[in-house]
Formats: sequence, structure tokens, C-alpha cells
Amino acid sequence: EILALLRRVLPAIALIGMSGRFPGASNVDEFWHNLTTGHHGLRQVSEEELIASGVNPALLANPAYVRYGAPLTGVDQFDAGVFGFSRREADSMDPQHRIFLECAWEAIEVAGYPPTRVPAKVGVFAGSGFPDYLSHVGPTLAAEPGGGLLLAIGNERDSLASMVSYKFDLRGPSIAVQTFCSTSLVAVHLAVQSLLSYECDIALAGGAHIQLPQPAGYLYEEGGITTPDGRIRSFDSAANGTVLGNGVAVVALKRMTDALNDGDHIHAVILGSAVNNDGRACAGYTAPGVDGQSEVVSLALAVADVKPATIGYLECHATGTMLGDSIELAALARAFGDDVGDTPCVLSTLKPTVGHLDRASGVSGLIRASMVLRHRILPATPNYQSPNPTLAAEAHRFTVLTEPRPWAETAHPRRAGVSSFGVRGTNAHVILE
Repeated sequence: EILALLRRVLPAIALIGMSGRFPGASNVDEFWHNLTTGHHGLRQVSEEELIASGVNPALLANPAYVRYGAPLTGVDQFDAGVFGFSRREADSMDPQHRIFLECAWEAIEVAGYPPTRVPAKVGVFAGSGFPDYLSHVGPTLAAEPGGGLLLAIGNERDSLASMVSYKFDLRGPSIAVQTFCSTSLVAVHLAVQSLLSYECDIALAGGAHIQLPQPAGYLYEEGGITTPDGRIRSFDSAANGTVLGNGVAVVALKRMTDALNDGDHIHAVILGSAVNNDGRACAGYTAPGVDGQSEVVSLALAVADVKPATIGYLECHATGTMLGDSIELAALARAFGDDVGDTPCVLSTLKPTVGHLDRASGVSGLIRASMVLRHRILPATPNYQSPNPTLAAEAHRFTVLTEPRPWAETAHPRRAGVSSFGVRGTNAHVILE
């Protein structure tokens, strides 16, 4: 009852800008085009590409080395002058930080504001992956005068958000978020909370994950989370693992009332969000938990004050591991309970197309879900053939499509949920309309 009361008092949040770099796509429009035309950023990487990127030849000779990846192009490029960096500063900076700066600039610009002169208090909430770039530049720079400080500023994950605030002169909260795979959707939740408490008037939220070298494959380990053949089979009975991908994505958010008053372009509306942790209610530190996942979905629905039966689409975490998918499906079934709509809710995920984007995966899923709402298309999921046993048992509630279909109008607005779950159980869920 308290949550329902808060929902009536607090404004919704408008998504007014978005930007990103994804495997096979240099911007959000290309990203959507690829998703709707079947173009995969997750692909086989040739031996010539692997050698050119510096992969150890001894590793390539290992029969367990899988020559599949989801690389980004242009990770060695950066428009340093726009941001006032010297050549030495730019050379010392992790590509995750460089590209995040560019995407933050674009997200503000797409929202209709000059990035360095935003007429509002702007907050930044974001996280990035492990700084692989340190191993490339660290030994040389650390021996130079001032090199240690340069390395810290350009590679420490703590500086990802604060560098954006410094370069753009943004005065709202500037917070680095680190919750493994759920990082960027947790950042969205924190951005929403900051807007609702009036700490800021516009909020940037996102994440970056770029592994080096690029492009590269990976060493398959039996019993690990990666797939032995480079194909991610989310929701499928033959699911056998995931592939880590690379990406950077940022969204710009604003209180709905302000966005309407200011004439902003609104891509989608966030009705509610929630974050929690599994605690010890799971099989181990890296294992997911049904209780935590079901509770975070239920809480987001309660904050949004909407019934599960009105959710027509779910952008799932769905890494394509049998354990992870089964737990997520069981959690969704528990959260939705007996509130079943006229047609089953459609489930999908980005991962079979672009790989698991890790710290950037949650906000990338949010971007995709907003475009699903806008274009009124319920998407298919590549590599899906036969349902995971847990999904088969819940066929009256959920379905996975092998071909996209129009999202037909119903008595209520189109609504979607977005899930992102981190290693060690920090779970996030967002309700969009």
C-alpha cells in the first residue's frame, strides 16, 4: 500500500537520450537495425584477425581455444581534442573510459542539450570492466614522471563517472557503480533514485566493457560459463554457455513532468525499478538465486504499481547457461504468480546476437526494450529451438519467438520489464512503458 501511494506521488522517469557502441554497430540506430535484420555482432574471428590483434600463437594452437567473439571496432580511436586531452593523456587512458566519454557526450546531445552547457544539474552513474589496458601501458608509464597519476586517472574504475562530470562541468552526483554484470542497470536504478530525490535534474547512466586484445576468442573450460562452440542458446533445452562481448552504452534520464514541460523527446518511460541481493540463498558465491531474482521483479512491479499480466515483453538476463536460465525462469514464474494475461509474455535477450556485454549489458537491454516499445515489434531470439524444461512448464505464462511479430494493441499501454543479474547476486529490474 505504501509503494502504491508513493507511485501516485512520485513522477515517472523519462528516457530522453541514448547512445552506444555495440558489436557490429557504431550507434543505437545500427544496433536496432542489426537486431531486426538478423545481423550478428557475435561472430567467428579469423586467424588473421587473431594474429593481428596480438593473440598468443600458442593459445591459438590449443584445441580448447574457441575462435568466436563479439568485438568492437575503433577501440584504438578517440577524439581527444574535443575533450581537451593531450596526446600523452589520451594514450594512457583505457578505451573503456575514452568511449564512455564519447557516448556520454552523444547521449546528452541526442537528448537535445549542449554537453558542456546543460541548463540543469546533471548526475552521472556508471561502471566499467577490468582495466586490461593497464597491462599494455602500465609498465612504461609507471616509470615516467607523473605516469602513475596518469594511469590512475585514465584507468581506475573510480574515475569513469567523475571524468565525465569534470570534462562536461556537471554538478550532480558522480558515482562509480560496480556490481559485475548488473552494473549498468543498477546505475539506472541509482540515477532514478537521484532524480526522484531532486539531487539532479538530468541523469546519465551506463556502463562499459571492453576486453583486450580486440578481436579475440576465448579458452573454453568444461564446467565454466562459456559455450564450447561460440553459440549462445538462451532459454533453450540445449543451452551450454555464453560468450563475453564488448560494448559501451549510456542513457539520459529526466523526471517525466520536467521532460513534458521542456518538450523533450521521450523514448520510453520508467515506471519503477528495484535492486537487491541474493545474500546466501544460493548454491555458491557465483551462483544465482531464485529468491532474490523473484523478489526484485516483484518489488519493481510494486513500485511501478502495475500488474504482471500487463507486461507484454521481458528483456531477460538469460546468459544461455542451463543453471542460470532455469533459475531466472523459475524466478519470473514466481514473481508473476497466477496473474496471467490473455497471451503469454514474450521473453528475449540480446546475448545470442552480441554476446554478454557484462558491465554494459543491463543498459543495453534497456535501450533495446525501449526500442521494442517504440517500434511495436516483439523480437525473436536467435538459436532458440526447443524450450528449457522450466520454460516448457510455464508455457501459459511465457513464450520465446523464433520470428518477430507486431506488438498488438491491448486495453493497457505497452509495458516491458528489463532484468540484469550480477555475479554474487546483485539483482536489478526496471519496468518500462
